Amino acid sequence: MGQREDRAALALNILKIGCLAAALLIVAPAAVLSYPVRLAQADSDNAAFKGRVERDVAMADQLMLKGRYADASDLYRQAAKRNPKNVPVLLGLGMALAKQFKLDGAEEQFDKVLALDPHNSMARSGKATVLINRLQSSSATILRNKDGILKQAEEECKRALEADPSLADAHLTLGLVYKDQGRMDEAVSELQAALKLDPKFSEALVAMGMIKITKNDLDSASEDFKEAIALNTANSTAHYGLGRIYLKQGHVDEAIRELNTSLYQFPNSAPVREALGAAYELQGNTVAAVREYQESIRIKPENPLAYVRLAQIRQKRGDIEHSIAELRSGLEVMPDNPELNLWVAEQSMRVGKYDDAIKAYGTVLSLDPPSVQAAKGLARAYTIKARQAATSAFVSSNEFEKAERLIAEALQLAPDDYELRLAQAKINLLAGKAVDLKAIGVPKTDGERVAYGEALLAQNRFSEAADQMKTVIDSSADPFAVLAVADLALMIKDLDSAEAGYKKALGSQGCEDRARRGLSNVAASRESARQLLTMANDLAARKQYRSSVDKYRSAIFADPKYGAARLGLARALEKVGKSSEQNLQDSAREYRAYLSLETGLSSKQKDKIHKRIKDLDDHASKLAHKDQKRAQK
Repeated sequence: MGQREDRAALALNILKIGCLAAALLIVAPAAVLSYPVRLAQADSDNAAFKGRVERDVAMADQLMLKGRYADASDLYRQAAKRNPKNVPVLLGLGMALAKQFKLDGAEEQFDKVLALDPHNSMARSGKATVLINRLQSSSATILRNKDGILKQAEEECKRALEADPSLADAHLTLGLVYKDQGRMDEAVSELQAALKLDPKFSEALVAMGMIKITKNDLDSASEDFKEAIALNTANSTAHYGLGRIYLKQGHVDEAIRELNTSLYQFPNSAPVREALGAAYELQGNTVAAVREYQESIRIKPENPLAYVRLAQIRQKRGDIEHSIAELRSGLEVMPDNPELNLWVAEQSMRVGKYDDAIKAYGTVLSLDPPSVQAAKGLARAYTIKARQAATSAFVSSNEFEKAERLIAEALQLAPDDYELRLAQAKINLLAGKAVDLKAIGVPKTDGERVAYGEALLAQNRFSEAADQMKTVIDSSADPFAVLAVADLALMIKDLDSAEAGYKKALGSQGCEDRARRGLSNVAASRESARQLLTMANDLAARKQYRSSVDKYRSAIFADPKYGAARLGLARALEKVGKSSEQNLQDSAREYRAYLSLETGLSSKQKDKIHKRIKDLDDHASKLAHKDQKRAQK
């Protein structure tokens, strides 16, 4: 029994690094043989021949333990040529090829085993491993069939476990299948079964650690990875997992050390490259970070996080168009990815591409109806777009109706979400419906205050909106959070709040460039508004009122709190809209906005404007009544 126990121990070690080959020695009764007995089945009486085969297989087993899979596959192949029906050798060759991602060759070896032994549990488990590894491909055909491939792998694992319930490797593979299917509780159960059968199963420890990371159980996950490394220092995934934990904990140097170790052992790992890029980015080395993100994408183009991280770096450098280009590269591969579409929408808003943003936000809500961020963004995009043209120009469009429906559906899924309710309020305002923001309630968090401020701004309640934004900016001690609020304020053209935020962040280390760039954009927007107002006034002075309306609107878009532009637009609309109910209503609204902005007016001036507003409202009502009568006839 001593010789058999030695071989069983060797097989157990190989199983722990994922090799399905010699592990058959301890799980299939017919194969629980010492090497001399196994070689006797080669139908050869030549002692020298036996010795060569035995040495080849023993050396291949040792190479597998050291992670030298290419060298091991060469030796297994030599042994297989001498005896094409040696099941353990075929299994060893299959796993050596699988470890090199030579999946067709690996599957061929497992099929040969099943042709010799249809109930061979190790071969079934090996085929399941090949199927999972195929999902690393960038082939569109494979990606479209992901669910089917996982189901097939699940069936192979279950057939393996029917033949041998004590096969730890099959429990591990089934656990990985369940993990990819999102069945986390079942995945944990299978991994626990594998570890119960073999408490020192390195790969099972790693898989368990990865699941614990998703649950933010970092301390326990760290112990799993460290134990896996102690059992097998060549386990690249364990080093990667430990590196990710260090990264989450802010231990950047330790993270880089572990990630580089993993990369040395397995250079073509997209997740390791992406994590290493994140570590370099935390160190401020964005050049190295970009290189790693690009390498991650080269290895595995279906990696949304790498595109997002590249886009973030481009954004921080102020190159938003380049940021969008990076994201669109990802969308070419993953057009239905909600995260990439959301980022495209957000970045499009920054450069004033509101139609692109509306389309992308709509896509996100179609893919992920509960997305609060997309619903808020969609309402924001329409609100800003309304300042560029008459609201009625798109409120009656199919796209606007779709936006109303998508936001309503999102609200049905989360009826108590404060920010979603504000998003719907802004859409209702654009549709001309009466909205009472007080009925929505008082904001309690900074996020809610910002959303509430946006809704107040949409109602031209400028002073109240400014108070909400000021509260958020003044109370935040995090300069990057202040910058985020300032960026949003600039996006919605709340220039006073944007300026206050950028000035507060200007003195914080690491924020200077972004704050200066923001202040420059604020100044540019104000200068643009001033120039547009000058042109509008010139056109109005020449009684070219229709042309002046467009310039006044553009000036207001550049700076919504530009009182002089509001007054000019009100007067121009009044001139051209005497027979248009909509123009008269718009004129009255602009006069009201002017009153709320110009706090230094005398009582006489205010009374005069109030009278003008009343006359406009009365005239608009008469026109509406006439239209109603005409429609009834």
